[in-house]
Amino acid sequence: LYSIGGAQAVGALTWGTDSVPAVVKITGPGNAFVAEAKRQVFGRVGIDSFAGPSEIMVVCDREEMPVEFLVRDLLSQAEHDPEAGAILVTTSREQAENVRNRLQQVIPTLPRREIIEESFASRSALIICKSKQECFDAVNEMAPEHLELLTEDPFQDLHRVRNAGAIFLGPNTPEAVGDYYAGPNHTLPTSGCARFSSPLGVQDFIKTSSVLSYSEERLQCEGPAIIRFAEEEKLFAHAESVRVRMKDSN
Repeated sequence: LYSIGGAQAVGALTWGTDSVPAVVKITGPGNAFVAEAKRQVFGRVGIDSFAGPSEIMVVCDREEMPVEFLVRDLLSQAEHDPEAGAILVTTSREQAENVRNRLQQVIPTLPRREIIEESFASRSALIICKSKQECFDAVNEMAPEHLELLTEDPFQDLHRVRNAGAIFLGPNTPEAVGDYYAGPNHTLPTSGCARFSSPLGVQDFIKTSSVLSYSEERLQCEGPAIIRFAEEEKLFAHAESVRVRMKDSN
């Protein structure tokens, strides 16, 4: 174990030092400097993803949902970083207005007030949708890192989600549960990368290789097709490596 961090740790792990051996893959979240360092060393070492600022999207179609639940869940990510994102997607204008008003009351009292204010000024929003389908269209377009479903039936709505890093179902599963205590890995795709990436998992530490073995009969059968493909690409040495093995080549 090494007690190191930051962009300098990425450099040390990539090239090695007198005390830190070089590695072949670097995983885990960090700030913007760590993300940039990982981007620059990608190719020399493997990485898990290009992680950006933290973000949360809360979807709610329940008028009776306590406003305090929604407010505190949004704040839980906004306090991370001035560039963090906190987005409420709701089908109720009244609910959105109540959340906005409560945020205006609460934010000035918080220890990380300045960070939260910057977050809400830059990457946060209250989105009012006409239907539940519109809500999930927004979810799949934005592909949030953290997604809370505070809907009438979140388990039934789960199939609507195509793009999200971690999905938190129901009013008793705030995002902090995933941060600190629940089982799934919490190194998640950010900045829309959930459209094509998954959370860090065991598969990220497993390599595979393709293994091929043709019998003589199989090569005799398929060799002519392979030769045609190779010659079509003007790669004649490829073609000859197959042709010399064909029984009718002599």
